[in-house]
Amino acid sequence: METQIKFVVVGHHSRREMATSLAALLNAHLLIDEADHGANWNHRRALVWAEEQDVRVVVLEDDAIPVSGFAELANEWLSRFPDTLISFYLGTGRPPQYQLEIATKLVLSDKNRTDYITIPRLIHGVCYSVPPQHLPKVLTRWSHSKAADYAVGDAYGGPVLYPCYSLVDHADGMLAEKPKDNMPRLERRKAWRLNGKANNATTQT
Repeated sequence: METQIKFVVVGHHSRREMATSLAALLNAHLLIDEADHGANWNHRRALVWAEEQDVRVVVLEDDAIPVSGFAELANEWLSRFPDTLISFYLGTGRPPQYQLEIATKLVLSDKNRTDYITIPRLIHGVCYSVPPQHLPKVLTRWSHSKAADYAVGDAYGGPVLYPCYSLVDHADGMLAEKPKDNMPRLERRKAWRLNGKANNATTQT
């Protein structure tokens, strides 16, 4: 397993301390949205940075909570699936229209003894990695009007792999910006299943 990876944290200025703590934990590049440009703008900025790197990049939002051994575990998954968009977070609550599909696929995965599921779309921006060879296409096809996760996945244009046991949890705090759909986020937004214990060092605010 020779895959080498880098990390980039996208953060909002209102959660600067959380973003800085996470970036320090992972020795990650940090991109703070200082002027409320929005998640779509900052995620695209992260992918532009990723395209400039000579290794695969994992993007994390400032409220991601990595499990212990996150970097090594992420490296293993990326080595297994070098050509696939991977989301290291599979969450409850949002988006509501995907929750039944997730539950059904997790049950089937348990039955078939597989360790991941696929969904046709990227439904979370908490933590993901786009294969380097797909970055030019993603950036070219980027929609500035979509939520960041949909913008990434729809521009990628293929199924997304989700480990059954997420490598990050979600802090699920106050929203840093108004959702594009204008709908309140009342559901519990945490990982369906978590690989080991999340690292509490990133929960400080």
